[in-house]
Amino acid sequence: MPSFQPPRRAAALALSLALVLPTLGGLAGGSAAVPVPIPAPVPALPAAATDAPKQPVPVAAVPTVATPAPAAVQVRGLWVDAFGPGLKTSAQVRRMVDDAAKMGINTLFVQAIRRSDCLCRRSSLPMITDADLQPGFDPLEAVIKLAKPRSMRVIAWASVTGVANAAVPNSNPAHISRTHGPNMGAQSWYSRRPDGTYLEGSDAWLDVGIPAAADYITAGVVSLVKNYAVDGIQLDRIRYPDGGVWGYDPKVIARFNAETGATGIPAAADPAWQDWKRDQVTALVRRIALEVKGVRSNLWVTAATITYLQPPRAGDLVSFRRTRTYNDVLQDWPTWMRDGLLDLNVIMNYKRDGMADQAAWFDGWNAFAASMRPRADGGQAELAVGTALYLNSPAVIAAQAARAVNAGLGWVGYSYRTPNVDVYGNKATTAQGLDVIRALLTAPGAALNVPTRWTASPPTSRGLLGRVTGAPVLGNRVVEALQGGEVVARSLTDGNGYYGFAALKAGSTEIRVSGQRWVDTIPAKGVVRLPDLLVRDLQPVPALPPAKSVPVSPAPVVTPAQP
Repeated sequence: MPSFQPPRRAAALALSLALVLPTLGGLAGGSAAVPVPIPAPVPALPAAATDAPKQPVPVAAVPTVATPAPAAVQVRGLWVDAFGPGLKTSAQVRRMVDDAAKMGINTLFVQAIRRSDCLCRRSSLPMITDADLQPGFDPLEAVIKLAKPRSMRVIAWASVTGVANAAVPNSNPAHISRTHGPNMGAQSWYSRRPDGTYLEGSDAWLDVGIPAAADYITAGVVSLVKNYAVDGIQLDRIRYPDGGVWGYDPKVIARFNAETGATGIPAAADPAWQDWKRDQVTALVRRIALEVKGVRSNLWVTAATITYLQPPRAGDLVSFRRTRTYNDVLQDWPTWMRDGLLDLNVIMNYKRDGMADQAAWFDGWNAFAASMRPRADGGQAELAVGTALYLNSPAVIAAQAARAVNAGLGWVGYSYRTPNVDVYGNKATTAQGLDVIRALLTAPGAALNVPTRWTASPPTSRGLLGRVTGAPVLGNRVVEALQGGEVVARSLTDGNGYYGFAALKAGSTEIRVSGQRWVDTIPAKGVVRLPDLLVRDLQPVPALPPAKSVPVSPAPVVTPAQP
């Protein structure tokens, strides 16, 4: 496996002294850890090969044993969105759950976070402001109460970076479009183009490169699993907007320059700039995944991921890195699967079989995604194929679902509200559309003919989460995890100083960051939270001119942070 090439900032840090101390009163829930000082920073590793992954990669040797064929994925799901009827009244929810049950659906991906607001009443986010929402109604709670007795799992679907739609803004004064909106100067959290514009169509997006925005996003998702009996969460819009020209908020540029040693404003096609932004997306997935698992280790962490245009070849990460998924919207979901950050990847394989090469693209993306299921720890990520009901005829919908299921993959349709192209084109009602596709999907030999329960447990049930503090620049620091004296994984800190690992074996684990190390135990289940590590980067003493006698300066004295 190729070696990981540390970022440019890591080489600069090798010239300074880094002191890491446990902060008194660190992250809650961490077990007692033993600080073990080492005398010098970890040396930089050799440069990676040209085609090496840009993301940190595990480096443990891969055993030369046959990998068992993965079990068939049992997910048979529907996305239920909040852009029309389905979730806004108790009657709509009752009908939606009934319709799903009749179709043989075993999982509902229910929109909970829409645009930094919630279709729920017990989260850290404000409620949606929608005239069609039944007063006092909690859609997420209602779905849970009705679906679970019918053996359906409920996944809370969160639009991670969606913040506002200019045509239908949230009117709550506490909504972040008003507290951290486009006209709030340095307090704005919006992603921007180089010219300062921020709308993609009518939509505004949060920038994951702004640490305060990443904290806010994480808190919103975690509040769902703390307050509702959901079976997991799904991350949607966990990316940058289309176009490849985003991230130009001045705070983001300043952070990129500080962490990498770059200067000025990066060009949109600058590979270092693209890599850095992609790292911010992955860091947010990592942080959310580990925070969620820290609440309940049996929760599913899923994402709805991008599959634009032609597929890469199965098993070929080099060809994946030429796709728009990787270079435009800056998603690296193969890494998320490999590193145990996703239990279930639902690829949004929105293709129309009747158009040009799209049927082949559909099958090709399915094959590539299936080839990415093996994880660094020897397990298998779950995979489901998301299909665009709203773009296709009932016959194509049934055919695509069958191809997914026959390949041993799960299936999820978008969406309940627009169950086929005729409904989307206002040529049929939702009820009519559902009747037609239900007949085809449940016919003998069809994908949903035999009722299937999704009983699998998530493949990730443990992890480690920590944070460095105290330095002006917290992000982009190389973190190594060692077990049995061997480096088994590497990662980077995010802009808030957080780092973590998921696909590691239980047991004693040593963490190295900024020249020091920390030892703790990863449990069989659950997430160990390390105490905050206080990092102080000290500039080296300038070299003195030659002299017959040179006095030796005493080493700097550093005391633990005070509570």
